[in-house]
Amino acid sequence: MAITELDASLTYRQAELLQLPDTITTTKELEPLDEIIGQERAQKAVEFAMSIRDKGYNIYAVGRNGLGKRTMMLRYLKRHEFQDSTLYDWCYVANFDEPRTPQVLKLPAGTGSQFKKDVEKVVLRLVKALPLAFDNEVYYRRADKLKAQLSQRQEATLGELAAEAQEMHIRLVVSPDGDYQLIALNSEDEPHTDETYAALSDSERNQFDDNIRHLEIRLRGIVRQLTEWEEEFSTKQQQHDEQVAREVLTHFFKPLKDDYRHISEVRTFLSNMQKDMLSNLDIFLEQSEDQLGLAYASLEKKMPRRYQVNLLVNQECERFPVVVEENPTYHGLFGYVESATYRGTVFTDFSLIRPGSLHRANGGVLLMDAIKVLERPYVWDGLKRALRSRTLDLNSLEREVSLSGTVSLSPEPVALDVKIVLFGDYETYQLLQQYDADFSELFRVTADFEDVMPRNDESEAFYVRFISSIVYDNHLLQCDRSALARIIEYSSRQADDQTMLSLHSANIANLLRETHFCAKSANARRIRATHVEQALQQQEQRVSRLRDQMMLGFVQGTNLIEVQGKAVGQINALSVLATTDHQFGMPNRITATTAHGRGEVLDIEHKVRLGGRIHSKGVWILSAYINGLLGKDAAVPLTTSLTFEQSYSGVDGDSASMAECCAIMSAISGIAIRQDIAITGSMNQFGEAQPIGGLNEKIEGFFDVCTIKGRKNSQGVIIPKRNAHNLMLKKEVVDAVSKGRFHIWTVEHVTEAMAILTDTSVAKANRYGRYQADSIIGVAQQQVEQLRKSLEAKA
Repeated sequence: MAITELDASLTYRQAELLQLPDTITTTKELEPLDEIIGQERAQKAVEFAMSIRDKGYNIYAVGRNGLGKRTMMLRYLKRHEFQDSTLYDWCYVANFDEPRTPQVLKLPAGTGSQFKKDVEKVVLRLVKALPLAFDNEVYYRRADKLKAQLSQRQEATLGELAAEAQEMHIRLVVSPDGDYQLIALNSEDEPHTDETYAALSDSERNQFDDNIRHLEIRLRGIVRQLTEWEEEFSTKQQQHDEQVAREVLTHFFKPLKDDYRHISEVRTFLSNMQKDMLSNLDIFLEQSEDQLGLAYASLEKKMPRRYQVNLLVNQECERFPVVVEENPTYHGLFGYVESATYRGTVFTDFSLIRPGSLHRANGGVLLMDAIKVLERPYVWDGLKRALRSRTLDLNSLEREVSLSGTVSLSPEPVALDVKIVLFGDYETYQLLQQYDADFSELFRVTADFEDVMPRNDESEAFYVRFISSIVYDNHLLQCDRSALARIIEYSSRQADDQTMLSLHSANIANLLRETHFCAKSANARRIRATHVEQALQQQEQRVSRLRDQMMLGFVQGTNLIEVQGKAVGQINALSVLATTDHQFGMPNRITATTAHGRGEVLDIEHKVRLGGRIHSKGVWILSAYINGLLGKDAAVPLTTSLTFEQSYSGVDGDSASMAECCAIMSAISGIAIRQDIAITGSMNQFGEAQPIGGLNEKIEGFFDVCTIKGRKNSQGVIIPKRNAHNLMLKKEVVDAVSKGRFHIWTVEHVTEAMAILTDTSVAKANRYGRYQADSIIGVAQQQVEQLRKSLEAKA
């Protein structure tokens, strides 16, 4: 093991853009990237899911928010053509046998709109043509002929009865109410009055009564026959009307049927429509607006609603449908049935069925946010039901969730062939996996999006095209090479790794938009590195209020810390504080004191319940390490108290465990620790340094405090060697390191950190576990042994 002081070149990796041709000076000369950058694993998952049309192979795209999952997915889907998908137009039409169950028609993609126009054209022409067919001389002559035949037969039959009655001195008359009456006549063929009839002899009155009864029997039979003749006339008249209407309908429907003869469903529907029109001619012939107002109540055209075509989905071209649903409500997803009001009457029918996102995406892909789907009532259950049955059943949500029996429509289900892509985070994914048994069956493909991608010359050139695509999509000023290099360096900083690039496209897009604003404000024609720096400074200025407020404590001296000199049992550790949109480093003083005891390490943070579990674990680990050093033969007769000074909130994480170990060893040995050096890093039970997070912010936080408290060329930071590749420090820190005014040491073991902090040699043990006397551990061993002897002598 050896202590290494890092050169300035290792604290920041500049972007060289070696694989970007020298002829390319701005993003204008670059081809925008249409691929999913750095997401080969996710892309293969999407390709696999899209190639299988079987049920259940839907996609859950999992990853952090802001990775650009949706943008990258849309680019991929719009770029690729999926040949296995057959697209259709969907229409709802009247079911003439069962009006409450509208019929669905499936037509080849792009023909639905024309079919709707063709049917409307025929119906509108029939609205005019049918009344004209019944309003001409030929129709009237034939109708009059039928009526005249009926009248002749009626008159002839009634005339025979009247003649027979006349012979019996009885007259057949029609009352004002339309009833037939038989009246007795006197010798002068005048109706008898009550007096004259009473003056007749009994035999004459009896004769009249008998004759009238006989004639009434004949009359009743004739009336029944007249009724039959009228019904026969009505039947003939109806047949006549149907014959006239059939000729007109056949004339108009034949070309329409010929045009759609290759679609059996449409041909059957047109035949049923033609039959229904024959049965409902009054819709076209009735003149009363009040009676037909409801049939014609339409917000669109003056035509019977019964014969409209409700075009639900119209695929204007063979383009693979990709639909993004931003607000997946139940009705927005599955469609709904509207209600209309006409003259106080509320009604609904198939023409008021409205499509949802699943209708529009049928045959293609529907993209939604998983959390939004789960937040909306009944949406998740409805989506699972549709995917399981592979049908889209448009039922009223109100009917499903209420106990009322309101009469509504029950449209025929639409066959569903759609791929669902849900975007969500890992927590939502794990919850669905654990608590929803159907999830794994319906979403069998997981597209796991990466947070970072490896950084090399080739990937930098690829990333430049990714930046160009953002510039192109957002219509921003073009970036020159210096701006591209600076953005790549910023991406590496976001990834917390020199060897990686961040795939958090939202951050890159936001930076480019803000950089564009800075460049436009400066009347620049292109974005340069100076504009990127300006945008980053403004960005930090907006979110750094908390950091500045806490740094003010060091300026005013209320936050106790020393950045020069030495002190026993006192060390500068580094921590990271974070808000929702900003994180920054802050040094903390850790102190350790010893007293007579049983070798325990008393973690004050844990005792007062301010220490988190990971922090407590780190303290137990370093305690085990120290006991292994000093208490192999006998218990360490000391109790050590350990705390973060001026810490009034929770402490968690194990990145201060090396600092705590050094502070304890200083307290035990009595050797002072340098205060111009801060340290960060965790350790295991063998004392090996382990990597930690937030490294850049921690180093910069201590650098800022040193600037506040007074700069010295001896100041610096100790970090684990395995963290060296995470360094992407700010320019002022890198400049200080290059000039020897600030130092960064890497260590592999806590003993190396102790040596730097105490200006002693690195502690090395012999085969008996004894350390050399000029090391801090050797001194500590001597101190512990002397204390044991002293206690034994007193005992």
